[in-house]
Amino acid sequence: MSPWQIVTATGLAAIVEWVEAFTIVLAVALTIGWPKALMASVAAIGTLLLMTVIGGALLLQGIDILWFQAVVGVFLLFFGSRWLAKAMARAAGRIPLHDEEQAFAKTQGILRADTSAAWMVAYKGVLLEGLEVWLIVIALGAQSHQMTLAAAAAAAALLLVALAGGILHRPLRQVPENSMKFFVGAMITAFGSYWSLHALGVQWPGEDGSILLLVAFYLLAGILGVYLLRPKVSITGVRP
Repeated sequence: MSPWQIVTATGLAAIVEWVEAFTIVLAVALTIGWPKALMASVAAIGTLLLMTVIGGALLLQGIDILWFQAVVGVFLLFFGSRWLAKAMARAAGRIPLHDEEQAFAKTQGILRADTSAAWMVAYKGVLLEGLEVWLIVIALGAQSHQMTLAAAAAAAALLLVALAGGILHRPLRQVPENSMKFFVGAMITAFGSYWSLHALGVQWPGEDGSILLLVAFYLLAGILGVYLLRPKVSITGVRP
């Protein structure tokens, strides 16, 4: 897998998750203040960093590469197809788009009811959103033996979101989250397909170059799926 593929997939996926984490941290910061909210965020990120170091070290020691490819491939297929399916449903209007303003208001409502849990809300929010980033970093980084590059892409995404959030001081609803999930879902599903079948002995033409064709296939299939999922409107303008 090429470095740009790792950076693109990890970076875009991380941006989506960090945007959702920032919404929670912002709501907590406006309740108990920025110092405590940032301390909780740093604690959660520290937990994720420790998990990355330990997990990467364990996976890279004496691992059976075909067995690992199969496990990673199945995981990425599940993860990527879930993102792609949800992005398709949202693009087609079957389910509402994720609204950061709404998520922000919901978190504030919870905190108004119990401010004592604010620190834990920030810690848990960053940790849970970051866990998906951690899984992608471990899967892509360990599989390609470029853990540092994958982790750096996730860290760069975190810095970008933190800077944007620090400047705007409001939920980052301008981020095209669904479009990013659509593209990243197609990429991750393509990686999963490639590694799952490769572990079963399938010889892909062009080796890693086949991943690009798989990404294009899933993107086109997703776009067609959006078209088919959209509710049909009759001549009178009424949906049947």
